[in-house]
Amino acid sequence: MEFKPFPKLSRWSRDIMITEKIDGTNASIHIRPYGQEDYDPALDIAVQTGSGAFTIRAGSRTRWISPGDDNYSFAGWVHSNAADLARLGAGHHFGEWWGRGVQRNYSQSRKRFSLFNAGRWAAPGKCVLDGQESPPECCDVVPVLYSGPNYQADIEKTVRQLRELGSVAAPGFMQPEGIVIFHSASQTSYKKTITHDESPKSLVKPG
Repeated sequence: MEFKPFPKLSRWSRDIMITEKIDGTNASIHIRPYGQEDYDPALDIAVQTGSGAFTIRAGSRTRWISPGDDNYSFAGWVHSNAADLARLGAGHHFGEWWGRGVQRNYSQSRKRFSLFNAGRWAAPGKCVLDGQESPPECCDVVPVLYSGPNYQADIEKTVRQLRELGSVAAPGFMQPEGIVIFHSASQTSYKKTITHDESPKSLVKPG
């Protein structure tokens, strides 16, 4: 019988990053070098860039989607912006598809895609910090509301400011959903909503 050790525990008192939780629909973009895996013409689009050829595919939280079998038109947007999105590089990129016609709308005139990995991607129009990259022009990044030591008081303060000042992703929208807390040591994300936070489902699903 194979021995199964108790998993190593992460230290709770480690830095966290708090971002705004946007109420849209979870979306993802999968990018791989062209020819690396089977190409499905119903799902994939191939693009040629200065750094090579790539295959790009769109996903919702639970399945692959296509322009003919879409989720709030996200796959259609991915196919239309494939050449620009290829700048994200190979990998699986998660984010929120939100705005006009999706959940809270946020008083937007169009739909937008905001990348979750704010540690990697600098927000458009913001200074690029050490280790950060500029995202493709068609993408946004979830707003960082706090970054630093893991203190409950700072978490509550961030929620209070969001409630009182409104959304940072959509300035002027006064019904934001809440926050996502990324714990650096455990590499785990948790959500805290402004209303109905007593819901037992607190762990954020990655995709």
